[in-house]
Amino acid sequence: MSQTRRLAAILAADVAGYSRLIGADESGTLERLRAVRRELLDPKIAEYRGRLVKTTGDGLLVEFGSVVDALRCAVEVQREMPGRNTGFPPDSRIEFRIGINMGDIVVEDGDIFGDGVNVAARLEGIAAPGGICVAARVQEDVAGKLDLAFEDIGEQQLKNIARPVRAYALRAEGSAGAPPANVPSTVAAPPPVAPRLSVVVLPLTNSSSDPEQQYFADGITEDLTTELSRIAGMLVISRNTAFTYRNKAIDTKQVGRELGVRYVLEGSVRRSGNQIRVNAQLIDAETDAHLWAERFDGDASDLFAMQDEITSRVAVALNIEMVAAEASRPIKNLDVLDYILRGRAAFSKPPTRENYAEGISLYERALALDPRSSEAQSWLAAALAVRVLRNMTDTADADLKRARDLTEQALAASPRSLLAHAAKGDVLTAGRRFAEAIPEFETVLAHNPNVVHALYRLGQCKLYAGAIEETIPLVERAIRLSPRDPQLGTCYFYIGQVHLLQSRTSQALVWLEKARSQWPAHPITRAYLASAYALNGETERATSELVEARALSSDDRFSSLSRLRAIGASQASVPKIRALYEATYFAGLRKAGMPEE
Repeated sequence: MSQTRRLAAILAADVAGYSRLIGADESGTLERLRAVRRELLDPKIAEYRGRLVKTTGDGLLVEFGSVVDALRCAVEVQREMPGRNTGFPPDSRIEFRIGINMGDIVVEDGDIFGDGVNVAARLEGIAAPGGICVAARVQEDVAGKLDLAFEDIGEQQLKNIARPVRAYALRAEGSAGAPPANVPSTVAAPPPVAPRLSVVVLPLTNSSSDPEQQYFADGITEDLTTELSRIAGMLVISRNTAFTYRNKAIDTKQVGRELGVRYVLEGSVRRSGNQIRVNAQLIDAETDAHLWAERFDGDASDLFAMQDEITSRVAVALNIEMVAAEASRPIKNLDVLDYILRGRAAFSKPPTRENYAEGISLYERALALDPRSSEAQSWLAAALAVRVLRNMTDTADADLKRARDLTEQALAASPRSLLAHAAKGDVLTAGRRFAEAIPEFETVLAHNPNVVHALYRLGQCKLYAGAIEETIPLVERAIRLSPRDPQLGTCYFYIGQVHLLQSRTSQALVWLEKARSQWPAHPITRAYLASAYALNGETERATSELVEARALSSDDRFSSLSRLRAIGASQASVPKIRALYEATYFAGLRKAGMPEE
């Protein structure tokens, strides 16, 4: 038998009162536990790069490479469990006790042994139902990295552990509202802090006179729950729990407290003849403020297609709105996720050197807090690549090398991470390896067809790889999914670019002007406009745009046509696309006054 030793974070969990639950309702308890495992435990363990070592009837043992990942996983599990217990009497609730230790373990044929494992199991035993107990080393390692509050419960003499172990319990405000283990308290525990991107999709109400239309409203509710669950870092309350609120007067703040979520999505469906209208609104559960509302109208001739369309558009919009809302919340001590959310918000601003520098700085701070975070690595890599793509850096080579290194680290740690694959696609695109980038974006879209960034970036790569006819449909799909997207200027630019290259100058001008209105400081958009205006006979406007392109550019690429060619402005390695550039883009710039040398 092969045997190795290594340092690891160990999470041990069991179900409090398991024997009592089984005795009262064996089949129901086992079915609920299977659902929790399938819908919550397994996805969270995978999300935080854990390895499920083994399960017992009432518990499990998980190995993590990082205490940060182990504790994040534990906290998110405990935060979601109260929502899953809604509607059950106290003696029928499934509540986990969790213990976490960091220590040396022995690995033999996939199983793990040793003092590090034993301590984790004993810490689990002293945790309160719904609570988390950790060893002192765990508490020390996550200090400053996670915004969690611990209660020092002193030295514990754990069963079959020779030495006393100093232990800490996660305070109520730090996890799911459970009281610290073995610590009596006469003070009421504060409400739990809901995870940042946490939402419940309440059953959409049927506003039609026909009660038979309820099935359509339920279908949208279920599909929205599924689509939102696909978004990395999103905690979505299960459909079964959400449907317990059907036909009840809704107090948004109370729903947020009961389920431990920050956001509530509610809405209605109305059908009149062959027309269907869906209204949806996102509400902040803490303040009851309405953050976003949208109305969707469609033809009922193809209900499934319409249901898919509405679901996709709402999911994309909610992702954007919730990130913006979280990034604007005042927080004293920011953790990794806070910095990532703020970085994403910075990159949602119009593309300028200052905005990109701000976003990259925030991602760097996230990575500094947790150097092994594949999420921070991926976001930072993508940000550096995009800065290169948009000609807004003086250190393109260094940015690209750093981005490549980060994506390699992220994929090594999380080979199935869609975020890491998307980041790799961005890095390959920035390095003009378009054919290699295409499979990365296709991988993302195969798992989640509603990733807007992957859609328009795939369209860009198809153009430069020679499949120019595939670009506009992909980009139009991105616009349809997210018609108010902060990156809409990107989509407008790609459509205008294709029209220009295919000599549809008047159509190109429409889209490029729309891109300029979104991105007034983007030099490449200004250069394409200069070319299009010149080809359209508007010489004065062409000259003005070329002056702007030169002023905004980070280098001298717009000084001459030979310089543009030298830096590979056509980007394409396919002869037919290079020929289109010569006949349109370069010809227009020549007319706008750009010299050959």
